[in-house]
Amino acid sequence: MNQNETFTGTDTYVADHELQKIVNVAIRLELPLLLKGEPGTGKTLLAHAIADNLGMELFILNTKSSMKAREALYVYDTLTRLNDSRFGDSTRNVSRIEDYISMGKIGQAFTSERKSVLLIDEIDKADNDFQDDLLDVLDQMSFDIAEIDRTVTSVHRPVIIITSNAKRDLSDPFLGRCVFHHIAFPDEAFMREIVRAHYPDIHKHMAEQCVAAFYRLRGIADIEKKPATRELLHWIAALLTEPGFEPKQLRDGRSVPLLGLLFKKSDDLSRARRALDRGLRSAR
Repeated sequence: MNQNETFTGTDTYVADHELQKIVNVAIRLELPLLLKGEPGTGKTLLAHAIADNLGMELFILNTKSSMKAREALYVYDTLTRLNDSRFGDSTRNVSRIEDYISMGKIGQAFTSERKSVLLIDEIDKADNDFQDDLLDVLDQMSFDIAEIDRTVTSVHRPVIIITSNAKRDLSDPFLGRCVFHHIAFPDEAFMREIVRAHYPDIHKHMAEQCVAAFYRLRGIADIEKKPATRELLHWIAALLTEPGFEPKQLRDGRSVPLLGLLFKKSDDLSRARRALDRGLRSAR
């Protein structure tokens, strides 16, 4: 691994030492990095940060439940070819199947002239067949296009980041081919660093009050979807532009504005409001 391929985080993505180390191990060993952690902990954003930090192009494969592995590799547009052959008004040569094949996100990463980052996002949405079909592709860094009897081999092995929200168990063979890291939810001290990275001009007292209130609200009992880092950052952005807002409003745990930016489910929002009316007695 060259020195310029050492991940150190970015101005707005604060990566702790352990996360930096595991990213660089995955790059050095040329293995996919599988990331787990609750939604909003920065799994997807890590791929963006690696691409930004290392000056690489980013290709994003958003996994869907019905997706087949071939769609991620390439697409053969049979419908367009049929229409061209029927109506004859296309500049494409219908006898050249190559003209109707386009690369999927994995194919684009493999054929890129620059070393790139490939993000396979939320792989647990797809079934086990999708995972298993990718195993050999990611191992061998090549795949076949059967329609034209051609093998596509990666020009540069991409840095592969795979995220999972643990909605479906991943197969043992798939897990065995990856470097694994669980991104834990930040503690308050680390969250203050994240806030300062995104809002470097924020007043220290403002940041402290917002983070403290945020963790009190996360601790309310029976919340189904706890607010994550992205909700906190959006909430702070809104508070910074809220006319007449003062950080001291958050101190007593009752007057918390713009709760809808933190709680995205009606029942959670109602629970939060009731807890605030009780002075957050149900919070930890």
